[in-house]
Amino acid sequence: MRYFATASGPRVRDAMLSGAIGQIATPAAGNRVLPVDWIADNAVFGGKYPGDGAYLDWLRSRPHRELCRFAVAPDVVADHEATLHRSLPLLGLIRRIVPVAFVAQNGSTPSWVPWPLFDALFIGGSTDWKLGAEAREMVRAAKRNGKWVHMGRVNSQERYSYAERIGCDSVDGTYLAFGPNKNLPKVLWWTRPALFPLEVA
Repeated sequence: MRYFATASGPRVRDAMLSGAIGQIATPAAGNRVLPVDWIADNAVFGGKYPGDGAYLDWLRSRPHRELCRFAVAPDVVADHEATLHRSLPLLGLIRRIVPVAFVAQNGSTPSWVPWPLFDALFIGGSTDWKLGAEAREMVRAAKRNGKWVHMGRVNSQERYSYAERIGCDSVDGTYLAFGPNKNLPKVLWWTRPALFPLEVA
């Protein structure tokens, strides 16, 4: 399962360039997009979404768009109906630039999701919701519909293992933004323990 992180320091960037992990970029972060597989988040969760027009312009101006797995459509945290109304006008516009992800939130059900209009399902929502039965059903429905499945806010081995177990294809987190040199070996061990044995001091 792929782990996407911010390019926090030279060791993390080297890990991305080697193919060990992918990059997540947002309009708020300001990090340049590396020539690696990457995803674009909208910065809604952090309260720094720039607005629809600015977000589309930012996506158009990114290099290496051919390597972008998906860009997350604007959403409303923990509210499926509001997310649906907010995302629908943007799904096609984003899709003209890069593949687009729709965010599953509290209240999402397989029958109330516009499956043909997006390429990846992003498991968002409150912590309780994303770890509950409804989110697991959304993952199963996404796989039935041939969608890539991604979970956000994965900052521990336990959460990483859970996302992998329920069928996610990728995850992201801010874990490497806080102590990147210390935490990078741990993330590499989560992703491929046979290739990156964890050294405990």
